[in-house]
Formats: sequence, C-alpha cells, structure tokens
Amino acid sequence: MKQKIRNNESKDIFLELIAIVFLATGGIFVKLSSLGPINTGFYRVLFSIPLLYPLVRTQLKTISKKDVLILLAAGVFLAGDIALWNLSFSYTSVANANLLTNLTPFTVVPLSYFLFKEKVPKLFLLGAGITILGVFILICGKVTPTAGNYFGDLLAFCASFFYGCFLIISYHLRDRISSSMIMFVSAFGSAATLLVMAGLAEGVQVPHGINELYPLLGLTICLQLIGHNLLAHCQGKINVNLSSIICLSQPVIASFYSFVLFSEKISVMEMLGIVIVIGGIFLVKAQYTKKSGCLEDKVDEELIS
Repeated sequence: MKQKIRNNESKDIFLELIAIVFLATGGIFVKLSSLGPINTGFYRVLFSIPLLYPLVRTQLKTISKKDVLILLAAGVFLAGDIALWNLSFSYTSVANANLLTNLTPFTVVPLSYFLFKEKVPKLFLLGAGITILGVFILICGKVTPTAGNYFGDLLAFCASFFYGCFLIISYHLRDRISSSMIMFVSAFGSAATLLVMAGLAEGVQVPHGINELYPLLGLTICLQLIGHNLLAHCQGKINVNLSSIICLSQPVIASFYSFVLFSEKISVMEMLGIVIVIGGIFLVKAQYTKKSGCLEDKVDEELIS
C-alpha cells in the first residue's frame, strides 16, 4: 500500500508538541487517582467514548467492518500499554516511566522486519546498543534503588511494546480514517480489555465524589481526547520518524511536572542515562534523513506496506 507523503510542516510539528505536553500529564493524574491503576485506565478510556462520539457520528457509516476489527485489535494493544504504564507509576518515577514507554522504535523496526519483510537499518544494532547502555545507566543511577524501582522500569519497558503495536496500526489507518475515529473505535477494544484485567487483578471499582472523579476526567481529557487524538492527527501530517523524535521530549516534560508537583528527584546518572537513551534512538532515526535534512518517506512504506 502506497503511503501518502507527509509534509512535516511547522504548524503540525507544533501541534504534536502540544500533544506531548498533554500526554506528559498522564503520570500526574494516575498518581492522584485513588482507584487502582488498571481501573484508572479503564475509566480514562470509558469516559472518552461519549466525548468522542459527536466528532465521529457522521463518519460511522463510512468505516468498513475490516477497519473496525483492526481498530478493536489496536485498542487491545493500547489497553496493554495503559495497564502496564499506569502500574509502573506505583514503583518508578514519572520520568523513567515516560522514557521507557517511549522506546517504541525498538518495537516498530523489528515488527516491520518480521511482518513486512523490511530491511533493518544498518546502524540499528549500534543504536540499540547505545540505548540499552543508556537504560542500564538510568536503572543503576537511582537515588534510592529498590526492587520495586526495577520492577516499575520493567513494566514501563514492556508497555512500549504494546504502545508500538498501537502506533503501527493507527499510522497505517490514518490516511483513510480520522484520528477521532481511530480513538473512538479503538476505545471499545481498550475498555473491554481493561475491564477484564481490572476485574481479575483489582476488582472493578466505582469512583465516588469529585475527588475520585477529577483525576479520571483529567486523564480522559488530557490524554484520550487531546493528547492521543492530536498525536493521531499529526501522524497523517508528519513522518513517523520525525514524530518519534518529537515524542522523546515527553519524559523531559514529565520529569518537570513530577519535580514541581511531587518533588521527584532525578540523579545525575539518571539524567545521563536519559541523554544516552535519546541519543541511541536518534541514531537509529537519523538514518532516514535525506541530504536535504528532511526525513525520507521511504520509512512510511517500510512500516506500512
């Protein structure tokens, strides 16, 4: 399938930065929620459905059954990301959780190879090695290391696999389906999956009062309605590689939020680890750069063919 050209216009890059600013608030609302992490994720998705409906009401008759099934599957992957990501905040810092969850290139590239038989970039292994070194420094550089910290980092890293799968599917469908439709239909798959997971792991919990509702509404509006929706919109305008690089600003913004609101501190070694991880991912992404300085659209065909 031939992918349309992304123009990478400044206004769209600015919109994605706004999306990242909203997505980075996720750890704040999860920490403020008195419900279990998985229940919190369930209500985040559930509350988004009626809010997204007015945006897609006129489009519902145009979407094919095949695309509906694909989007429901995408919702299952997003549910895996949400559950693991939310759980990770109970054990590790907001900055670490945001960084490790955004290691999506190391899901996207291998999956592209196995699913679409696309070549692995020449410097992928070098970039992966540098990134792994950065993750090792990040994990070992904690101010007060505990077994729980390492478990939280592992959860966030595993979440990146599910997030990467969701991004591949949404990027593939973005040319013919609006971002709001992607988030609306996939929400049913996410909500059903998270409800089952919550029932098995935490028991289904019902929020009572404004104190329990406002973190859930914050997650719904900032992440589902604005953050992910705006990010999905930008996927139709910005090359996937450039988009991934912009997403690397999320842990930096999240660490600022957590420092101001929760007084979370990041050690010098953790900061060094974050820089090395970003450098490793950038090395992989830089291979798609044209001589003119723009990212190749070839990657669009490699990721979705």
